[in-house]
Amino acid sequence: MNFDLIVLGSGPGGYVAAIRAAQTGMNVAVVEKSELGGICLNWGCIPTKALLKSAQVYNYIKHSDDYGINIDGSASPNFEKVIARSREVAGNMSKGIEFLFKKNKITVVRGFGKLIAKDKISVTLDNEETVLNAKHIIIATGASSKELPGIKQDGKKIIGYREALSLDKLPESMAVIGSGAIGTELAFFYASMGTDVSLIEYLPNIVPLEDEEVSKQLARSLKKAGIKIMTGTAVKNVEISQDKCIVNYTDKKGDNTLEAEIVLSAVGVVPNLQNIGLEELNIELEKGKIKVDDFYRTNIDGVYAIGDIVHGPALAHVASAEAITCVEKIAGLNPPVVDYANIPSCVYSVPEIASVGITEQVAIDKGIEFVIGKFPFIASGKAAAAGNKDGFVKLIFDKKSDELLGAHFIGDNVTEMISEMVVLKKLNGKAKDLIKSIHPHPSLSEAIMEAAAAAHNEVIHL
Repeated sequence: MNFDLIVLGSGPGGYVAAIRAAQTGMNVAVVEKSELGGICLNWGCIPTKALLKSAQVYNYIKHSDDYGINIDGSASPNFEKVIARSREVAGNMSKGIEFLFKKNKITVVRGFGKLIAKDKISVTLDNEETVLNAKHIIIATGASSKELPGIKQDGKKIIGYREALSLDKLPESMAVIGSGAIGTELAFFYASMGTDVSLIEYLPNIVPLEDEEVSKQLARSLKKAGIKIMTGTAVKNVEISQDKCIVNYTDKKGDNTLEAEIVLSAVGVVPNLQNIGLEELNIELEKGKIKVDDFYRTNIDGVYAIGDIVHGPALAHVASAEAITCVEKIAGLNPPVVDYANIPSCVYSVPEIASVGITEQVAIDKGIEFVIGKFPFIASGKAAAAGNKDGFVKLIFDKKSDELLGAHFIGDNVTEMISEMVVLKKLNGKAKDLIKSIHPHPSLSEAIMEAAAAAHNEVIHL
């Protein structure tokens, strides 16, 4: 029970840290109280995408006549099978992590882990305790669904994302509180399946961290899909009456109520920091998260923290990047620090959203002189052939240097296109670099080249 490194948690931060550490020659253990892969693989990113794929297939079937395909009879979703497929996908991914651990000779210790010294973790399972020793400990315990006052989750009528991925029947109506990635994606899924969905957002725009033009386009598309959009709306509380949820809210018209069979609370996440020994070791916190340096070292020598429990966006790919940087620093490989100004963000609704860098409003607030290049998918041959022309590519460039400041996409498959912008930004690329880089025709990615050309008044197809 002596290791070079113990990782507390096996999510996208924890399992990546463990595998990278093993690759550098460390003897590694992972402590996990639940499924390997953490929330992302089991109750977040992966199963949600499986549900959204089912919704996409169903939408294609409903609009098959638009593509010249006749389907005899009416199509309907088998909700139980849709959920079962999602759970199977998640289960297989978790098994994949188990295989990778075995391949890399990583020890998995089941149970609830707690730091009892800077080099010791106590693991409790079925009232039996095991003590593990290590030179280094990485805390990667992730986050859980956030609860607001007056909207306490009971797991049945007022639910979080976990229950939303495993309901036993399709609800007739649902109120989704919060329009970030989780809320928006699940609102779209349930609306596609046939649920009457209301998407409620406290701020003036849905997906409020995205560029305002992107937000407005998404709102139009979701309304077209039958979702009721309620922005600038503050939910005061939710009451349960006769098996219905009564949502009491305030908007610009005053106080009002909304009835729904189910309320999904999707107002963000909170770090899992309870009862893991932080207080006993005097590990320093900052604004409710563990305070770390650029290489994720806490104030206690030999103890590190990564992922949703430290500063930075609560995203799986961010946790993985932090994990690799942290481990490589421990191993003496001198890695570069994570560039938080170049983190891609994606929302997998239909249409999809993908972005990196600053928004137009941030550029204005910072007093940056910039130019914008924009290209709508309505002018894209590939988008026309695919049958979905909603959306656009919007690029923001520094007026003086021509370097990319921000990229904001909305449309089909744009989450697969954003990486080009991440690489360009990392290399301090310019609009001219995109214009002179030949993109395949026909493709959605041509819109990137055309948007860059639009910033220089050289656009061809618009």
